[in-house]
Amino acid sequence: MRSDRYEQKKQKKKKWKSIVLILFLICFGLIGYSYFQYKQGVSQSLKKANIETKEFEFNGDKDQYGGTNILLLGSDARGNEKSRADTIMIAQYHPDKGTYKVMSIMRDIYVNIPGYGKHKINAALALGGPELLRKTIKENFDIDIKYYSIVDFNGFVHLIDEAFPKGVEIEVEKAMSAYIGVTLQPGLQRLDGEHLLGYVRFRHDAVGDFGRVERQQKVIKEIGSQFKSIQTITKLPKLVGVITPFVNTNMDATDILYIGKDFISKDIQDIGTLRIPVDGSYSNQRVSGSGSVLAIDLEKNKQAIHEFLAK
Repeated sequence: MRSDRYEQKKQKKKKWKSIVLILFLICFGLIGYSYFQYKQGVSQSLKKANIETKEFEFNGDKDQYGGTNILLLGSDARGNEKSRADTIMIAQYHPDKGTYKVMSIMRDIYVNIPGYGKHKINAALALGGPELLRKTIKENFDIDIKYYSIVDFNGFVHLIDEAFPKGVEIEVEKAMSAYIGVTLQPGLQRLDGEHLLGYVRFRHDAVGDFGRVERQQKVIKEIGSQFKSIQTITKLPKLVGVITPFVNTNMDATDILYIGKDFISKDIQDIGTLRIPVDGSYSNQRVSGSGSVLAIDLEKNKQAIHEFLAK
């Protein structure tokens, strides 16, 4: 009787060891496959990428609401040339709430830049890199930002073409051609990287930069929606690899995978958006040495930002 019980315990123990071994092999295989896909994506893009590989100082942290904020910058710098930020966005991922939000900060907002006095906010990138822009946003709007990502225009084109070989489906609301290097006709169409860049850069109409920011947020939403429909978690490591050479960022691959996997796997209904300055909180002014600027009500915009990120 005692011998039978001993044999049963021995068999159960052996069975559990086998299960643990199988699980370990599966996990190891998934990690190996993910790494292989990631490196394949990097190799695929390296020949096309021309992004400065220097990692800038950046001393950010999570915000007071538990969200992880990423400073997204579009830059037209070439080589080592210092450039003002052409596009300034803050993307927030909140792991507990499972929410994704994007806030656009208009580049002509006139604010105090620490150590430099009053300038347009986009000058902070040229004056002191992403860290000075982070400090400027913190000082004026009291929001912490943990990561930064800089994508130049050439990188944006390649990134879109790699991720969406058939193009991104966009409703173009009007004919566009002035100063964007391409011609766009109105209507629903699939845009490759070059034409999509032209779409988000266009601002030579009656609404100027305000229309441009609206289109940028529209494209972010469309890319997010269409990305979910064509990608799966198994494809994510390779896509992260494809993106990596085109982006100057302090995020590593595991950070991007961690944030990206929830976006793909969870039922994210919408990406929340906000534009700063909010309606009724700004006026157009001319300032000597800076030209046309947006003078804003800081407190009204700070309140709007905190309400948006705290939801």
